Amino acid sequence: MDMATTGPESGGETAGVIGDTLTAFGTGAYVVDERGAIVAVNAVAERLLGRPAAELVGADAHDLLHRNAHGETLPTSRCRMRPAFLAGRPAQHDGEWFEKGDGTLLPVAWSLTPYDAGTGGTCVLVLFHPREAPAEEPGPAAAPEGTLDELERLALLAEMTTQLTSTLSVDEALRRLVSLVLPRLADWAVIDLISERDEVWRTKVVHVENGVHVSRRDLEGPMAPVPAESPMPLSRALRGVSSTIAGPETYERSPDTGIAVEQRKLFEATGMHSAAIAPIRGLREVLGALTLGRSERADAFTPADLTLLEDITRRAGLALDNARLYQRQRKVAETMQRYLLPQLPRVPGLEMTSRYLPAPDASHVGGDWYDAFSLGDGDTALVIGDVSGHDLDAAAGMAQLRNVLRSYAWSSLDEPPSGVVERVDRAVLRITDVTMATLVLAFLGTDEEGRWTLRWTNAGHPPPLLVTREGVAGYLTEGGGMLLGTAADRSRADGSTVLPPGSTLVLYTDGLVEAPSHVIDEGLERLRRHAAALAHRPVGEFTDELLHRARPADNGDDVALLAVRVGPRPGRV
Repeated sequence: MDMATTGPESGGETAGVIGDTLTAFGTGAYVVDERGAIVAVNAVAERLLGRPAAELVGADAHDLLHRNAHGETLPTSRCRMRPAFLAGRPAQHDGEWFEKGDGTLLPVAWSLTPYDAGTGGTCVLVLFHPREAPAEEPGPAAAPEGTLDELERLALLAEMTTQLTSTLSVDEALRRLVSLVLPRLADWAVIDLISERDEVWRTKVVHVENGVHVSRRDLEGPMAPVPAESPMPLSRALRGVSSTIAGPETYERSPDTGIAVEQRKLFEATGMHSAAIAPIRGLREVLGALTLGRSERADAFTPADLTLLEDITRRAGLALDNARLYQRQRKVAETMQRYLLPQLPRVPGLEMTSRYLPAPDASHVGGDWYDAFSLGDGDTALVIGDVSGHDLDAAAGMAQLRNVLRSYAWSSLDEPPSGVVERVDRAVLRITDVTMATLVLAFLGTDEEGRWTLRWTNAGHPPPLLVTREGVAGYLTEGGGMLLGTAADRSRADGSTVLPPGSTLVLYTDGLVEAPSHVIDEGLERLRRHAAALAHRPVGEFTDELLHRARPADNGDDVALLAVRVGPRPGRV
């Protein structure tokens, strides 16, 4: 006589009741509690499943047993028992698989019904028996199913939308696209893109090997132009005509175009027996094509799969369109920034270098700027400034401010830096679009004794840093005043100092010393210490290392930096 085994938690009289009930069934039987955990099982179930009661009792029945036709774990969203279990109603089905203890699959038919065992909670009795698996059903070692049910399809498309629209990088969008379709839908993913010059490039050929995405670089690279008339599947997709299912036999005949040659090579190299190809369309043009291929799994693509593939490529097209538009705008911004920032003048006895780093999350253009130009009296004007904002408006305002400052500096040779900035301040709100800005204007020249001297005024900007060749570093804090654009009619002060031979003057914007996680004093001290440590380096290396070491890791601002190293007194060696 069959015996039933119950778990400790079902103990006492209740356990006995459940056990006595299950022994009465001549088929496999088990009882689950309201959490879905098995609380009792009969000997027939142990024998059919090849699992002892100790392994079954206490385990989650769904996680332990439920599988699809290929032996894959069945998502709870696809469990046919679950709706009835949650609703507390009877149900049955004759097309399920349970996993046995040895990893093989047992085709079963089952029925379930709510069961009152007197425990005060809801239990469910599950009866199951083996059924004969149809001959066409693949065994447990077969490749995963390629067709998704409606719920999985909606989940994939939702994830696709979220993943692809959250990046503005073409490369990252393509990487995410591949990771979403492999291995869920195919064994291979191939992406061909059409450049803005109408050149076709096989950008991605990726295969799943032991769960890892492996790129076939030997199959990637430039392709022949898109043919105007070819009826072959990829050619039609790249023209945006239609989606198609193809196989190696499609390209067995003599190829009609260079693209067909590459397609034959692709099928031969990958072993794909079935491929689904769909165009990737942007808002105004075809951007490329996505090919999904199957080589390991036996099932071929069907016309029904093309609907899902087109939904995927539609989302991919919008994401790639946005990413390309962003990259075009960034290129324009970078070009504009490059032309707005000046070439440094060549001045005997001075070594000058500059750097500009855009804000990481902005359009690679902003209001930080530097300038250096020779004045009519032989002095050299040095400027560092920051117009609020990180966009083209800020860059345009910066250009306006720079031009106003240059004009006043040239027309006011007898005025100190403070006088020039006072005139700029009065003009900035009237003849420019700048609402707020900071800057340091300095005049570098020589005194009657032939020493390098610096005169400067500071309009609300971080103070210049002076580093001697012996590594003594200090900030030039004189000459401070209000930032530009406040409409405060106040006179400004000047600072002045002699620059020792071999010393380095560092003008910088606040992105080099400010960060959300630190006060600015910490950033200033970090900059000072690193500048002192680098004093012996050549000025170009000094500047690069200073940017690398001093810029805060969580800095979200752009950075402009101008470094000037003075040599011996002019006319001396």
